[in-house]
Amino acid sequence: MKKERFDITGMTCSACSSRVEKAVAKLEGTEGVSVNLLTNSLQLSYDEGKLQPAQIIAAVEQAGYGASLKGEKAPAAVPEQEAPLEKEAAAMKKRLFWSVIFLLPLMYVAMHPMFFHWFGLPVPDVVAQVFDGPENAITFSFAQFLLMLPIMYLNRRYYVVGFRNLAQGAPNMDSLVGMGSMAAAVFGAFALFRMGWGLGHGDMSLVAEYSRNLYFESAGMIVTLITVGKYLEAKAKGKTSDALAKLMELAPQQATVLRQGQEMSVPVEELLVGDEIVVRPGERLPADGVVISGQTSIDESAITGESIPVFKKAGDTVTSATLNKAGAIHFRAAKVGGDTTISQIIRLVDEASASKAPMARLADRIAGVFVPAVILIALLAGGVWLAMGESVEFAFSIAISILVISCPCALGLATPVAIMVGTGKGAENGILIKSGEALEMAQAVDTVVLDKTGTITAGKPKVTDVLPFGLQEEELLALGAGLEKASEHPLAEAVLNRAQEKGITPAVVTDFQAVIGRGVQGKIQGDVCLAGNEAFMEEQGIDITAQRDNMRKLADAGKSLLFFARKGVLIGLIAAADEEKPSSVQAVHALRDMGLEVIMLTGDNERTAEAVGRRLGLSKSIAGVLPAMKEQHIADLQAQGHRVAMIGDGINDAPALARADVGIAIGAGTDVAMESADAVLIRNSLMDVVSAIKLSKAVIRNIKENLFWAFIYNVIGIPLAAGLLYPAFGIKLSPMIGAAAMSMSSVCVVMNALRLRSFRPESGGEGLADKENHQEGQETVGKEDVLMQKELKIEGMMCAHCQKHVNDALTKMAGVTAVEVNLEAGTATVTMDQDIPQAEFAKVITEAGYELVG
Repeated sequence: MKKERFDITGMTCSACSSRVEKAVAKLEGTEGVSVNLLTNSLQLSYDEGKLQPAQIIAAVEQAGYGASLKGEKAPAAVPEQEAPLEKEAAAMKKRLFWSVIFLLPLMYVAMHPMFFHWFGLPVPDVVAQVFDGPENAITFSFAQFLLMLPIMYLNRRYYVVGFRNLAQGAPNMDSLVGMGSMAAAVFGAFALFRMGWGLGHGDMSLVAEYSRNLYFESAGMIVTLITVGKYLEAKAKGKTSDALAKLMELAPQQATVLRQGQEMSVPVEELLVGDEIVVRPGERLPADGVVISGQTSIDESAITGESIPVFKKAGDTVTSATLNKAGAIHFRAAKVGGDTTISQIIRLVDEASASKAPMARLADRIAGVFVPAVILIALLAGGVWLAMGESVEFAFSIAISILVISCPCALGLATPVAIMVGTGKGAENGILIKSGEALEMAQAVDTVVLDKTGTITAGKPKVTDVLPFGLQEEELLALGAGLEKASEHPLAEAVLNRAQEKGITPAVVTDFQAVIGRGVQGKIQGDVCLAGNEAFMEEQGIDITAQRDNMRKLADAGKSLLFFARKGVLIGLIAAADEEKPSSVQAVHALRDMGLEVIMLTGDNERTAEAVGRRLGLSKSIAGVLPAMKEQHIADLQAQGHRVAMIGDGINDAPALARADVGIAIGAGTDVAMESADAVLIRNSLMDVVSAIKLSKAVIRNIKENLFWAFIYNVIGIPLAAGLLYPAFGIKLSPMIGAAAMSMSSVCVVMNALRLRSFRPESGGEGLADKENHQEGQETVGKEDVLMQKELKIEGMMCAHCQKHVNDALTKMAGVTAVEVNLEAGTATVTMDQDIPQAEFAKVITEAGYELVG
């Protein structure tokens, strides 16, 4: 099955999106068809053997809408999400401006007797002579008719699209608005003829009656008010994709590469894997890669959310779209184009924005029958009032009010706006949620399962104890390093590092063999040697009972044990500890406080697992878990009725991540783990798991609020428009009030979703990778080269000259390596290689003519 995305044009409400979805879902070979009203997109998987994109496009067009493959018509230099929304808002603004220009005189002519009466003022003689009285009825009516025509023409889309969809048997919001407005205009035209007949036959009472019930102003006001709502909605919808637009802006367009010894500037699209790229201070990195020369401080906040710049030197990895703050570096491109981190983040956010939460299906099903039901209710209500003896004008007003007050738009927007804002906010904070389904599921989890190595811990254990039995420590380390040299297990790396620190050469091993989940074996000088866990030793018949006390003590301390045997005899024991990340304890407590059960899976023995569990405050620790068993443990928890979130980072976590209700891959994880997961955490902090769950709860709560208000609005509005309160209280909504209410309902839904932009993630201190990089920087270059950063709040800067003065003054200070002054925010970000007291900054800024306020 191939996954594809299409741009859809012509949709205006959830009835439209429901119609497109049904039309495409009918095609043989399609799966997971999802139409998003907010992003005007269609996302699906299809069998290439049974279906081609052209057939999908044809099905959409047959349903009355336009379709094209994603990106086919998008200008290269314009962000895909930004251009249509800006264009839509600009077109609506122009249409709205001219509609209001004609609407104001229309309303004045139609309402001037009432207007002057409200303010207790006499009607001007000129106005009265031209428009007032039965003798001026035709002038009064025809002036309104002429002023209404331009408004209807400017907003002709409602009539063209609305009546076309009605003719096709799929009425939508445009149909309701078009029918209501057109009916008012047709009734006004009918009234014109009736007044002409009355004047010709001397029936002035008939002329007076129809001149009071023209509805030309309603016809113009309805479409103008709907356009006001649509304009505000388009502006607000533009804000929902701000996060994605900001991500797109981060990716540089040009890169400086070194080819044949010459520096040259090339578009990022032309970068190749292996290119040597030069990045100077103040430039963003155009690709992912490894530093080959130079050292610098890089601001990774755009990707990780961490505000503290990270020291980088030769051999360190760097990420696309991050900002080089201090020194110049050369790095070798490892991932370019669509494979870079920033490109993958943009793709994930874009796809998540276009996805649907399962609860949106209910709204879609309702929207599919909503508009026909409203039309039927309008006809029935008008007929009932006529049967009860009310005038044709009264019944007509009731029917129009019902048509224009009902709002399928709010139903259609309730889910996608919240998902777009929520996933965008997550991306800003290093939390990439891949779909609306993952968002909805994350808030429902009751159990969080954590892989130990690399997730709870740093994944870099260090040797703490070496216990040789019958040989020297150096001999045991040489044998251990030889056996573990070809192993990829983290404990193997710890043994090799200890041997390297001691200057010990690993023994030469032949016939090497790895036993997954158990250990390794090989021959050294012809002797069969083993290295592995307790279970491996027992399986191989190695007696370890004499070391039970040592094993117990080390395991109680939370250390992992590695046993070594030669010629069937235990010859040594090496213990290593993998320290928990600083954020792990805080995250586990936060998850427990949320009422979640937190379980750890580890391959360690039970004592080690229990020791880690006690330190972290885990609900439960499951020890002795082989890589292949992780998925089964998740399945067992699900069979017990639990909603499970699995957090992991390795290739062996991928099946468990896929099996879990929500799989979350942590930032330092492998590509395979990230591909299998429903969400990806860019940083190494487990506090982001807490943030991801809280964000999902906030988004789903927002969606429920939106759906509630969208439903309750229609439940209350339609009966009011039908005149339910008229017999008892004399309350009847005019069509103009109905149109205004319809417009504002959609705006309110969008504005409610925008509240999610205020979401604040849980803070868990700096990420582990950042901390390690800082430590590595300190060890390599010495204390005097460690870079620090301060943000200064400065008052008094008014123009670019002020910005330059502040920049020059701060740059001259001893210890300052870089300065970035933001005029709009009134701040200066200063990078230093030594600590500078606040008083010194205040003195320099004051001397420059400005004030340091914080």
